[in-house]
Amino acid sequence: MKTLTKVIREIFRYLSLLLFLPALLVACKTVEVPQQQPLTATAILPTDNDLSSQVVIRRTEFGVPHVYAETMEAAGYALGFLQMEDHGEMVAEIFLKARGEWAKYYELPDLERDTAIDRDAASRRNYLRAMQTWSMLEQDTKDILSGFAKGMNRYIELNPAEFADWVLPQYTGYDMHARGINSHSDATVQRFLAAQNVSSAESIWARLSSAEQDAHIEAGSNVWAFAPERTTSGKAILMRNPHLAWDAGYYEAQIQVPGVLNFYGDFRIGGPLGIVGGWNKNLGWSTTNNSPDLDEIYAFDTDPDRVDHFIIDGTSIPITTETIDVQFKHGSALGSESRTFLSTPYGPVIHGDGGKIYIIRSAGDGDFRGAEQFIKMMKARNLEEWISAMKMRARTSSNFTYADAEGNIFYVWNATMPDRPHAIGDDISAIHVTRSEQMWLDIVKWESLPMLLNPAGGYLRNENDSFHFTNLYEILPPENYPSYFDEPLFRLRSQHSHELVHNDTRFSLEDVVVMKNSERMILADRVKQDLIEAVMDSNPEGDVAKAIRLLQEWDNTVSRDSRGGLLFEIWWNRYVTTAESVRVEGSPASVGFAATPEKLFEKPWSQQEPTATPYGLADHARAVEAFKWALDRAESRYGHWNLTWGEVHRAVKGDVDVPVSGCSGMLGCFKVLWFNEHRDDSRKREARGGDGWVFAVEFDEVPRAYSILAYGQSDKKQSPHFNDQLSVFANNQMKRVFFSEEDVINNTIREYRPGAPLQ
Repeated sequence: MKTLTKVIREIFRYLSLLLFLPALLVACKTVEVPQQQPLTATAILPTDNDLSSQVVIRRTEFGVPHVYAETMEAAGYALGFLQMEDHGEMVAEIFLKARGEWAKYYELPDLERDTAIDRDAASRRNYLRAMQTWSMLEQDTKDILSGFAKGMNRYIELNPAEFADWVLPQYTGYDMHARGINSHSDATVQRFLAAQNVSSAESIWARLSSAEQDAHIEAGSNVWAFAPERTTSGKAILMRNPHLAWDAGYYEAQIQVPGVLNFYGDFRIGGPLGIVGGWNKNLGWSTTNNSPDLDEIYAFDTDPDRVDHFIIDGTSIPITTETIDVQFKHGSALGSESRTFLSTPYGPVIHGDGGKIYIIRSAGDGDFRGAEQFIKMMKARNLEEWISAMKMRARTSSNFTYADAEGNIFYVWNATMPDRPHAIGDDISAIHVTRSEQMWLDIVKWESLPMLLNPAGGYLRNENDSFHFTNLYEILPPENYPSYFDEPLFRLRSQHSHELVHNDTRFSLEDVVVMKNSERMILADRVKQDLIEAVMDSNPEGDVAKAIRLLQEWDNTVSRDSRGGLLFEIWWNRYVTTAESVRVEGSPASVGFAATPEKLFEKPWSQQEPTATPYGLADHARAVEAFKWALDRAESRYGHWNLTWGEVHRAVKGDVDVPVSGCSGMLGCFKVLWFNEHRDDSRKREARGGDGWVFAVEFDEVPRAYSILAYGQSDKKQSPHFNDQLSVFANNQMKRVFFSEEDVINNTIREYRPGAPLQ
């Protein structure tokens, strides 16, 4: 143990970085987190039991694995082996970081090393929480997590040449569990500290927050659920369509443990239980991101008489200090640095100044039951059991849309939402409290959340906008919910979806696949005619006259062979950016509506006309100037303005480089893609995110489904499944899903026991 003098010296160093009053820089109550020791629990470490003999993997077309395991541990083992087999070092890195040992094994330049030490220290706090809560998990959860680690280790043992020296077969169930510990929002902390002018040099919390990368502006999802009355088969249909970066790590698989579960879905790279979409024989669900405000920043008065305490309810409460040592690699040697974190019973201390401490109180902070909730959802046999699992509230956010074999469809705006006794905070200032009842202390009841069960019209849809318009036959009025729930919002991607499903048409599963790949650009429907009239009124000549005729003939789609969409996109982004005095940075597809709607549209979006607005152009003269600019820009950037969408927009991976449809959701596309500069041709752009893993499932006696994983089952270039789905995706097609054991066996291209001797 460190001497008291050394502990006090370290506390002084880090409290001063937080700008605490000098009076506070005295011996706080200290919890010293020990260096990680080898784990010996038989539930965690590998045993002599050969798990490979308890599991068979059958890979079908495009390399999709179907796991048949005797136990949950064997199922986890197979998934760990599979993820290493298909993604290798990426998986190993995720869990080394979760353990808080990235800096120990991976040498980095000085600035990157400091950031890595910060993140390792924060991860080790979660790791300690994982160790403390492991025994509280149900046995199935422990089995699948520890099995996953054993599968990783086995693959590393068999294939050491694939990995760098730091990849060692030493992963444990604790590493897997640590990945599932909930925390507060780094973005909230970043906004608050920035408003207080606290720099990253002054606060570890500022450094941790700034180290987080913001999600792409287009990140999100689409989802549909259709009741039997809306399908040609009389069976419910569910469609999931996420939009994330193409390195986000969707992993398609089926796992079956007799008498326990049989589930087909997304097992995100980096664990066995990050299930955001999938189905079993009886039911399925999909998430779409929502953004509930789950935290508040509060200010407490420090105790002037006790320097390590703060005052609440007239009582002096101690501040707890955690000092965490982190090892880092420095050449052939190991160095060590410490990071100190302060906390209260109400949340971590993120700043201190002027006789006050500031804490963030976040719903779900420290919750460790997310994996457990997903297992219960995967096992559920009906809506009642599925809702019972959801009521655990361990999944703190996301819309959930559900369908089942009994014909139910269900939607919930899921949020572990604080039940606030005050107006919602603005994240740039703190709410000063002196009594505990002035803070939120509980979460809103499940029954208070916005939800719809089997609504009129037989459909549900969500595209990351507010819950109010999930079904326009049964609008959820904002006055029925607290002011700190979502405000009404219904953007163009949502309106595109609404136009596709808000009708009396009965759809087959194949119809849903076709409809999901709609190539229309709704923005063009709303403003193109105004643009044409404005340019024509300017008496255009030469290329301007030819180009406006091109737009007149354009079909308002971004299909690969359509002409006009490229020019329209360039024009719109110029029109938006010239509406503001400061140019908006970002790729053309991500600019969106950076300017205020009043500067863009004749009639901006309104809650009173949610499906008909926005429309028209606010400034015809600026539109004309932007159009002329767009012609020159298209010539200089792409070689001409009269190009098909697919000549410029490409789907690229390895030796596959094909034209692809899809555009920004902010332009009203439902098939969402965003593009970066092409790596080999400056006159082209390549998809780097958007539609990733898409599925549509119909709940027949045996679920019938289609899916596509655009960027393939494996990220290893030597794998036959590195890019074998990309052309299928670019052709707006999906592959057939094999769910029944008979179908899987009949379509197996490779069968093996993972890690078996003499394989």
